[in-house]
Amino acid sequence: MDKEELIKLVTRRVIEKMKDYDTHKVPIGVSNRHVHVSRQDLDILYGKDYELTRKGDLKQPGQFASNETVTIRGPKGEFERVRILGPVRKQSQVEVSKTDSFRLGIRPLIKESGDLTGTPGLDLIGPKGIVSLSSGAIVALRHIHMTPAQADAFGLKDKDMVEVETFGERRGVFGDVLVRVSDQFALEMHVDVDEANAFSLSNGDHVIIRKER
Repeated sequence: MDKEELIKLVTRRVIEKMKDYDTHKVPIGVSNRHVHVSRQDLDILYGKDYELTRKGDLKQPGQFASNETVTIRGPKGEFERVRILGPVRKQSQVEVSKTDSFRLGIRPLIKESGDLTGTPGLDLIGPKGIVSLSSGAIVALRHIHMTPAQADAFGLKDKDMVEVETFGERRGVFGDVLVRVSDQFALEMHVDVDEANAFSLSNGDHVIIRKER
């Protein structure tokens, strides 16, 4: 292969990669430790019929970061000022990173949000009271939110598992990424702080869903 043919080959592959990136790119959302609370538990933590106040909207429609925070306490340690995300849910849930779990002294399972079977509990401490959860602490399974139309465009369906490629100084591949599809979602991949740091990812960075080999 002469120099001219090599240049054409490299150029063609770069163009193909750019097309692949544009077609399959997904924005990143980095999730720090946070809490979802039930109506009953919010009544205990902040007082009966208390309503969460909005600090800022999240990318997922209807979801928001509230001004309210709690202390989460485990057998070995605690974190103060852990933000509550709204709106309230049917069941309280605490999402932490693996690194957080060492300080707390718990062994959370890697779980899809809402699947709390077999998970350890924590104490939630608010200004009005304490809630002792018997379960509910998880390390969230990395996942991608998308609408049905976006899933069709990607050739995916709800509960599929995909690989995702990252770029930059710590380029790499995430395996076992859960696809979650709903007309209530906006396109976004969620990773926790440990995962983001390992790949040097920040909010708003883009990754691509890898095609099956």
